[in-house]
Amino acid sequence: MRIAEIFCSLQGEGRNQGRPTVFIRLAGCNLRCAWCDSPAARDGDRGVEMGVDAVLDRIWRMKVRHICITGGEPLLQIDEVAEACRRLQRMGYSVEIETNGTVDFRPVQPFASVCMDVKCPSSSQRSDISLLQHIGERDSVKFVVADEEDLEFAERVITHCPIRGETFISPVYGADEQGIARWVLAANLPARFQIQLHKYLEMR
Repeated sequence: MRIAEIFCSLQGEGRNQGRPTVFIRLAGCNLRCAWCDSPAARDGDRGVEMGVDAVLDRIWRMKVRHICITGGEPLLQIDEVAEACRRLQRMGYSVEIETNGTVDFRPVQPFASVCMDVKCPSSSQRSDISLLQHIGERDSVKFVVADEEDLEFAERVITHCPIRGETFISPVYGADEQGIARWVLAANLPARFQIQLHKYLEMR
């Protein structure tokens, strides 16, 4: 596995927000989002090669039972990620995977929950919306929004693509959080407003 970093912090978003979590950040991404919060992980060449055994040993030493595999785009290394998830599940860990919604995540769903980040127009990138049909009840979807165009996009997707998992609307850091919160309230969609906690707390 090509690893950018392994660290322990509080989960900043999604269904497990606030939960102590070991993050496995994989190196390499197929997108270049305008508001990426981990640009150092985009380049796969900057990571360190680690075997699954070495990664699991590092996790075991950290004594935290919830794992988040993120990136970059972790599913670009789907074979190794699926093996790690399978073994972590067998060891009694709970695992979630954060993905940009461009790679089919079904091979890892038996072993981990999935959080699909649907890319909005302000990101300058696009997710594969057809993957939303495979989101299950223990999975989740998030829209990181910056402006009215993003909100209208999120509304169209939520309205026309029924999502079985929980859905979150999160403001880009520095956006009009009050205005976005009012929009979420007025739109009355099956979604939760959520501020990205990791942008406000210095935990590392």
